[in-house]
Amino acid sequence: MVLRFTPSGIYCPAGDFYIDPWRPVDRALITHGHADHARPGNAAYLATPSAAPVMRHRLGDIALETISFGETRQIGDATVSFHPAGHVPGSAQIRVAVKGEVWVASGDYKTVDDGLSEPFAPVRCHTFITESTFGLPIYNWPDQTALASQINAWWAATAANGQTAVLGVYALGKAQRVLRLLDTAIGPILTHGAIEATNAVLRGQGLSLPATIPVTPDLDPKSHPRALVLAPPSALGTPWMRRFGPVSTGLASGWMALRGIRRRRAADRGFIISDHADWAGLNSAVAATGAERVFVTHGYTNHFSRWLTEQGYDAGIVETAFGGERLDADEDMTK
Repeated sequence: MVLRFTPSGIYCPAGDFYIDPWRPVDRALITHGHADHARPGNAAYLATPSAAPVMRHRLGDIALETISFGETRQIGDATVSFHPAGHVPGSAQIRVAVKGEVWVASGDYKTVDDGLSEPFAPVRCHTFITESTFGLPIYNWPDQTALASQINAWWAATAANGQTAVLGVYALGKAQRVLRLLDTAIGPILTHGAIEATNAVLRGQGLSLPATIPVTPDLDPKSHPRALVLAPPSALGTPWMRRFGPVSTGLASGWMALRGIRRRRAADRGFIISDHADWAGLNSAVAATGAERVFVTHGYTNHFSRWLTEQGYDAGIVETAFGGERLDADEDMTK
């Protein structure tokens, strides 16, 4: 096997490296900067140039090399290359070839171009390792234009009611996507410190984002009427929100496609948006690889692997420590 599934993570014996290891190793190839994929403690890291700034922000002074999309590198007896995954800026699928056999570890990915991340690029291979965070037919993401209209209409109505709109979003990826959907003519945009820190990193590498105002201890919300506040989901319902007075809360997540999730999270509105592939995206991505064998990780692994088997693939399930998209674990980018 080109890649093996070990207690430390996905391992390549021919190159003596790991992909997104969940325990410290000597050499780690990292698909992207989310905390369940880029962990501290590795002796050496390899990632794309656009994933590197976030990783350094999160992990500190690490031994990090970069590799451009499409560039090939020989590591031991393995040839590796990184290819866009479309998940968040800099996210990659990692192609590993050994003696003519090609495997691709996709990390997290989505197939819809969000105008923010490098668009997903299918990679032909013999074996494909795919996530299945939203691996059920009920998950079908709405058009981004319609989504923008929904969020902006809620914001405008909330402002007209004399309330502050507070929207829960992940700090890396989701927050920036939402920012680019917002109609800044409605009012100012305030940001939780975790989101503002991530925005600063991404702006520093040339990403264009609307102007935002960080929420600091001395900020007076009354001086920013009609504001929308972006905050990690964990901040909703906490004392941090009291400063904004009467609020209407929203959550932006793929999980909002499930009835009852928004109610259980005590949010007033739910908006369906995810940085992971929906059902159609997962199926199209697998088909585009031409792979005969597929390993399914994190998410609806049983259902999706069974479905793939019914479609004629040699499909199996692999247990990993990747978290996918969870409402109880924020990617808040704090160190």
